[in-house]
Amino acid sequence: MSRVFVMDAHGRPLAPCTPARARLLLKRHKAAVLRRFPFTLILKEDKTLAEPIPLRLKLDPGAKTTGMAVLDEARGEVVWAAELSHRGHQVRDALTKRRGARRSRRQRHTRYRAARFANRRRKPGWLPPSLRSRLQNVLTWVARLLRLCPIGSVSIELAKFDAQLLQQPDLTGDAYQFGTLEGFELREYVLLKWNHACAYCGATNVPLELDHVNPRSRGGSHRESNRVAACRACNQRKGQRPVEEFLRDKPEVLCRIQASLKAPLGDAAALNGVRWELYKRVQATGLPIETGSGGRTKWNRTRRELPKTHWIDASCVGASTPEHLYLRGVRPLLIKAMGRQRRQMCLMDRYGFPRTRAKQSSVVQEFRTGDIVRAVATSGKKSGVFIGRVAVRTTGSFNLTTRTGTVQGIPARFVTAIQHDDGYSYTQNRVAPPAGARMGGGSAPDGV
Repeated sequence: MSRVFVMDAHGRPLAPCTPARARLLLKRHKAAVLRRFPFTLILKEDKTLAEPIPLRLKLDPGAKTTGMAVLDEARGEVVWAAELSHRGHQVRDALTKRRGARRSRRQRHTRYRAARFANRRRKPGWLPPSLRSRLQNVLTWVARLLRLCPIGSVSIELAKFDAQLLQQPDLTGDAYQFGTLEGFELREYVLLKWNHACAYCGATNVPLELDHVNPRSRGGSHRESNRVAACRACNQRKGQRPVEEFLRDKPEVLCRIQASLKAPLGDAAALNGVRWELYKRVQATGLPIETGSGGRTKWNRTRRELPKTHWIDASCVGASTPEHLYLRGVRPLLIKAMGRQRRQMCLMDRYGFPRTRAKQSSVVQEFRTGDIVRAVATSGKKSGVFIGRVAVRTTGSFNLTTRTGTVQGIPARFVTAIQHDDGYSYTQNRVAPPAGARMGGGSAPDGV
């Protein structure tokens, strides 16, 4: 199981403990629950404890999901892991909808708002709101983990591929490019560029190879602009023929490949910009930072025969990855960014006119919509114990969304807060890593 974060009576992070140790501390009333997600205890007794061993936080930023892992380098054990799902696409769609509503109002002259195209200046480090949302999600959890556990260093995957090493293999010596990492950087680049699908037939979820569009026997180069992802069947059928001859009966596929051969990775370029901004923000904490590329991460994971998941990729980021990783029994916390409150004062109809009244107070009797609460109803039709997220009403009659459904009409006097809404939803992954995969040679030795 993933370990439990522990803090002393003064709120300073200690070494994470096992779930068994956490249950024992709670049973003996030596600790109390500080947070439910991630599960954190705080000790009640004020004792002088030994300085905890610093841990390493590893991050694998992604367009939709970011993997996080806290690693004990001395033991080679993954102490805690999580997968953070972003909501950048929702931010983009909301801004597009708002922009369309404002422009339609101007055209109908129902509400004038002058367009501001020529009087805007972007500050240094400006990012689009969809990318800024993703950056802030990661930074929020970095700051949170720094408070909850003794982090001494950070590893970040800074790029999916090392573009400099692709263009200049001898940039830092042949031992890096043409040694054990040979082919991983280029392969990651090409697979990402072609969305892990065969460029010729579009097949997915099959083993892919790198094919030379212009064969080497006809003067083709090894550059990434001459490589495509191809399944084994298409690669063998093409052989040494030029792509124009091989795709003579498929002119649309030929045009698509020729147009995409030198097309830049727009999404990858945007994410690289966010990664550098993330690097600068994390660097401001003063912790030592190690960087790595996607090729290095995949090489580390493949060499250790580990399955591909976001949190396992995070565990394999950087050159400091231990030779043996102990992952058995780790249940990653699945975190999904939900946003906090709406800035929009009221909802609109399809014509852009308000259809609801302006927002009222968001806090009712110290509860806010989205808080995780426990309701113990002792009387009435809704009697029972319910745990879930609350939707507040100014009348004092709340709705609770539980795993089984929604319970309406729970009085506020029956409700007790467990954890206030922080803009994220949580799910504990019940599926452990596959038993058939080699998890670094077994379980790590037990300890506190």
